[in-house]
Amino acid sequence: MDATSLQSIKGKKIVLGVTGGIAAFKIASLASLLVKGGAEVRVVMTEAATEFISARTFQELTGQPVSTEMFGGSSNYRVEHIALAQWAELTVIAPATANFLAKAAHGIADDLLTTMILATTAPIMVSPSMNVNMFENAATQENISILRRRGFLVIEPAVGHLACGTSGKGRLPEPEELAVRINEFFEGGELEGKRIIVTAGGTIEPIDPVRYIGNRSSGKMGFAIAEAAIRHGARVLLITAPSALDDPRGAEVVRVETARQMREAVLSEYERADAVIMSAAVADYRAKTIAPEKIKKSEPTLTIELEKNPDILYELGQKKSHQILIGFAAETTNVEEYAARKLEQKNLDFIV
Repeated sequence: MDATSLQSIKGKKIVLGVTGGIAAFKIASLASLLVKGGAEVRVVMTEAATEFISARTFQELTGQPVSTEMFGGSSNYRVEHIALAQWAELTVIAPATANFLAKAAHGIADDLLTTMILATTAPIMVSPSMNVNMFENAATQENISILRRRGFLVIEPAVGHLACGTSGKGRLPEPEELAVRINEFFEGGELEGKRIIVTAGGTIEPIDPVRYIGNRSSGKMGFAIAEAAIRHGARVLLITAPSALDDPRGAEVVRVETARQMREAVLSEYERADAVIMSAAVADYRAKTIAPEKIKKSEPTLTIELEKNPDILYELGQKKSHQILIGFAAETTNVEEYAARKLEQKNLDFIV
């Protein structure tokens, strides 16, 4: 990776927070990439981080004093955590240990780094890195959810071999990938003023008061698209079927259940949209008659008559005037053939 691929970070003020994980050594390469790209970089290290990599390494790479202590240290700042908090345009914590995530989620400020992030109004990006079981622990996942709700930008860890000898999700992404994500953050703005509708999740169609026809869609694709559009300056309306995901910060969110509810929500905003990205998995059929009471398990077989749901994407294609319309084709066979046919039949601009 060369500096020309990181043009958006030139002149930007970035604080790198390094916590005590084995992956701390990778952040030396990240600091070097950011400096080569023209960013001004200040490094804040926890005491534990200095057990894995020296402050002098970062000082040589950035040409700036490295902050390691709440009181004292090598910086010229008199009230260091406040000065750094006010100086930063972006704070990046990598690797972010489970311990750090817990402190940040609960407002604990017992060292320079955790105190600084409480004092800053700049965006904060965290890149969790740890043992797979620690990452998947309910406490860690809840802490990450809390930080997301507060507007922290979370870079998901990679899957692979971990330093502890296990394998799974918990690896710190490579420095080049982290640099790209930081560059993308500062790239935002090309969608400024654009209104984008994103649909997400899998719609559900009731059979009786407790059962429904559904699919395996988690909503992750649509939520990620909404977050990316927001980062690039768009005003986003996310229309989502049931999902366990937290609302993307900055999005207007409408939650629906059935295909007909999703159709109504999309059509009511369609004329005002510049683009519609239909990543939801919309049920093709619904029960013709919904039982008013729970269906009892009595007969050996059960027949449910289905009727077709409205084709929202086709309808949008027919009504399209100025909008860019993007559809998705999830297939088990003949993916390209079916996708090409769908692109043409539904009058789409793009298909994924």
